Order: sequence, then C-alpha cells, then structure tokens
Amino acid sequence: MAEWVNATIKQVNDWTDSLFSITVTAPIDPFTAGQFAKLALEIDGERVQRAYSYVNAPSDENLEFYLVTVPEGKLSPRLHALQPGQQVMITKEAAGFFVLDEIPQCKTLWMLATGTAIGPYLSILQEGEGLERFENIVLVHAARYAQDLSYLPLMQQLQQRYNGKLRIQTVVSREEIAGSLTGRVPALIGSGELEAAVGLPMEAEHSHIMLCGNPQMVRDTQQLLKETREMRKHLKRKPGHMTSEHYW
Repeated sequence: MAEWVNATIKQVNDWTDSLFSITVTAPIDPFTAGQFAKLALEIDGERVQRAYSYVNAPSDENLEFYLVTVPEGKLSPRLHALQPGQQVMITKEAAGFFVLDEIPQCKTLWMLATGTAIGPYLSILQEGEGLERFENIVLVHAARYAQDLSYLPLMQQLQQRYNGKLRIQTVVSREEIAGSLTGRVPALIGSGELEAAVGLPMEAEHSHIMLCGNPQMVRDTQQLLKETREMRKHLKRKPGHMTSEHYW
C-alpha cells in the first residue's frame, strides 16, 4: 500500500493553454532519476490519483512535474488551478524502472519522448550520474507544435553542459519550424531523417533506445526497429536494445 504525504505547492508555471508544470516541496524518500510519483487530491470524497515523472534531479529539493490539462479530466484541471501554499498528496516512495541502472552497455543512448514524457530524461540529464559509460546521448522531444517544446531552453543548456556528448533534436508534427524535424518519430526513423539530422546511426550493435510517451509512438517505434534494425525489447534475463516506460 502506497504511503502518502502532503506536498506544498511552490509554483505553477503555465507553458501553453494546456501545458503546465507544478513545483512542490514534500518529505519524500530519495528517488532515482527517471522514476515517477503519484499525485492525488480528494475530490467528492474520493482520492483521485495519477502517475507523473519527476522532471527535477533527485538532488533538487524542489520537486517538479510536467503535465497536460485534460479538459474533462478529473485531476489535471484541479492540479492546474492550485495556488502556491496549497497542498496536494504525493506518494512518499517513487516507482518505476526507467532508470540508467536498467540500461545495458552501449555506445549511443537514444532518449525518445513525446509531449510531457520528456520529464524523466530531464531528471536523468540534470542529475548527470551514470552517463559517463555512454559515448553519445541523443535527446529527442516530439510535440505537435513548436510552442509545446516547453523545456527546449533547458535542453539547450544541458547540451552546452555536456560539451558535445549530448545531441538534442526537436520534432513537431503539425507545422514546419527551422531546426525541428516535421512528422512522427517512427516515420522519421524509417526514412533515416532522424539519424541524418543527429549525425549518428541507430543500429543494434551500438545503440540502446529509451522510449517514453504516446503509447502508439512507443508501439510503432518498437515494431519498426524490430523489423528493420533487428532490435528487441530489453529484459533483465535477456538483454536487448529497447526500454520503454509504462505507468501504473
């Protein structure tokens, strides 16, 4: 049974009409970069809860989450409406295995995200531990419109911090913007456009692919890489080339 503690809202940051981040402080247990927590509010006598990945590094006491407002949703509109000083419930212990310790040795680590699923990668990269074993890291953030690339400035800061080791690439599906690829991630992999833009190959021998975000993107990308690159899902008992996050 999950143990819940109260978190105090420190800041609510509106990125767009539907995208926002909330920053809270709470007496949680230590977590590993890439993990998620559950946030909850009591609504009509019911505890309504959802899982959200930490965006912040585990060493940061300010706990940050990146959310999309679902207009008819039970929880997200209410989270969006919270004000500094108000409280939300959070699980004391984080969960999830979308962490670097689960990733096998490889030359190039690909981090592919759609929408708000950029969060766990930002946590991993901001923490910066355990990345020395990779020669190259590629962070790809795909969204519908350029305005939805909320954390692009942070991605660019991280790129400078890693001094050539980290390559970033944005993808938008519904408009054409300089510097971004246009289309869906699986199609851009299939056509070779993503690799050409990044300047690195995505192949089974030297690459590992982390996938987080839209379930259809995850499934389509896994199927494509299985069929065209001879990649398979990574399991502890049988090391592979693809790791994906599943919230529960």
